[in-house]
Amino acid sequence: MTDCQRTNSHLSATCIARLWLRRAMPFAFAAMLAACVPQDDNVRPDTAPRADATQAEQLYSQGRLDDAARAFEQLADSERGERADHYRLRAAEALRDNGNLDGAARALDGVHRRRLHGDEALRVDLLEAEIALRRNDPARADALLAGIDDDAPQALRVRALELRARSELARGDAFASAHTRAQLDRDLQGGDRDHNRDELLSALATLDAQALRARVDTLGADDALRPWLEQALRKQGQVLPRALPQPSRQIGTIAAGEGGGLSPEGYRPPQRVALLLPQSAQFASVAQSIRDGFMTAWAADRTERRPEVHVYDSGKTPQDAIAAYRKAVADGADRVVGPLLREAVGSLFHETLAAPVLALNHPDTGEVPPPGSAEYGLLPDSEGAQVAERMLQRGITRAAIIGANADWSDRAAKAFRAQFESSGGAVVGQSQLGDKDINYATAITQATASLGQGEDAGVFISVRPQQARLLVPQLRAARVVAAVFATSHLYAGDTNAALDRDLDGVEFCDAPWLFGPIAGRTDRNTVAAQIDSANGAGGRLFAFGMDAYALLPYIDWLAAHPDAYVNGATGQLTADHFGRVHRLVGWARFNNGIAAPVTGALDSTPVPAQ
Repeated sequence: MTDCQRTNSHLSATCIARLWLRRAMPFAFAAMLAACVPQDDNVRPDTAPRADATQAEQLYSQGRLDDAARAFEQLADSERGERADHYRLRAAEALRDNGNLDGAARALDGVHRRRLHGDEALRVDLLEAEIALRRNDPARADALLAGIDDDAPQALRVRALELRARSELARGDAFASAHTRAQLDRDLQGGDRDHNRDELLSALATLDAQALRARVDTLGADDALRPWLEQALRKQGQVLPRALPQPSRQIGTIAAGEGGGLSPEGYRPPQRVALLLPQSAQFASVAQSIRDGFMTAWAADRTERRPEVHVYDSGKTPQDAIAAYRKAVADGADRVVGPLLREAVGSLFHETLAAPVLALNHPDTGEVPPPGSAEYGLLPDSEGAQVAERMLQRGITRAAIIGANADWSDRAAKAFRAQFESSGGAVVGQSQLGDKDINYATAITQATASLGQGEDAGVFISVRPQQARLLVPQLRAARVVAAVFATSHLYAGDTNAALDRDLDGVEFCDAPWLFGPIAGRTDRNTVAAQIDSANGAGGRLFAFGMDAYALLPYIDWLAAHPDAYVNGATGQLTADHFGRVHRLVGWARFNNGIAAPVTGALDSTPVPAQ
């Protein structure tokens, strides 16, 4: 038997999903369907299956659906009562699977519901609901589906959700259809999940940005549709404000563990870890900093807690990363960290994952990780949103935005604007610096002309150190006296007072580990003296690697407890119900050319604006 196994005399959820989630291409998989054969467990147990019934099931398993349907119909004609109804239902199911819904409807005509056993009544309702949808009668389909609730067997519940989504779309309620498919998404894998996601996004694409935004407030923070709404809005150039986490308890509380011993609450260490990083020259320095940070945290861990760690080259393409993942799993990995490139993360999330993944980036598509897996990255979007909250906390309600000509800067600027405006702030101007420009007068005027000089005015910049060292003095020369806030991209990672003196007064967010000791993490000054990859801009990635290791034993706990956090090198790390790790950053300010914590010790928990 293939991967569609019989489980407790019922089809597995995966098998049922494959059988029924094929609206766009419903009848192309006869060979696959044939592997999903139900037993005669819905027939009275005091009578053994007939030999010709077994043969009919074998025809079905071989994908000979027309022959199977005829065999079941002959069985029904030769039987009476409940056995006849059972075989009529099986004939209808074979006809449906072969694309003949009209034939399935005829086969069901003689079925008496009172004589059905087990889940047969629900299966009849599902068949008739699909037939009603084919006949453009969503009202009847809804009535039939209404009796199938969360208490139904999972396989039938999955099928009911897919039919309900189709019915809602047929009634013109694209939002409800998308919402139902979002609930369905977590139960699917592989091609079935991809098809469902395509249908979900197609439904949302029929709604404009205003309609989508109007629906956001109706959803809870952990609603399954929320990430898909965010994705649909991004495709229309819109960004939603973030609900920044406010964790209240640090992980590590000692509690009784398995076997009666004591261990930190939520602590579940992996045994064999695969670290997937690109090894090509293009990404060599980035990968080395992350790898060195990861292995430094491993070396600092207690010997009895250290998992085996094996490093794999994830290559340059998504296909390379998938091949590396499969090799790691074949080698026995029970947890995979990586890949790093966004395209590779997205492609891997479409695979059926035998070992859970902690991806080191978020996919371009914005989709969430498969159940049991997680994603963690140093996102410019998150930094932009937190800078907005920081400025609002300081009483700044009018802001100018100046960014670089780069995707990361654009993402930070969009997130800043969405967050700032959602809390009552006003963005009065915005501009972008050219890559080769050194005179920023025009860009400064464009962004700040309407800013004014009051204490409620501020400037948000998202640029690299070289541009910042030119921009900030020119802001002052242009008599812009407003406070300046920035993302971490402003900071080169090492002290250089001579170059950075022009940045005095600029406040920015970054990894706390770069500026002082973090409990449970190796001190940066000690590491940087021995490992080159912890210096400069690599220090941020080094901290990122350390935190990836620190997250591994707690990632499942964090996803189930959004109020918990890891006190990480890159900030306070929390996770939502979707498996997305969120980072609350630290804050530093330049003084005499040296970046130092704003209050002597980095405060990584922003206070939301009122």
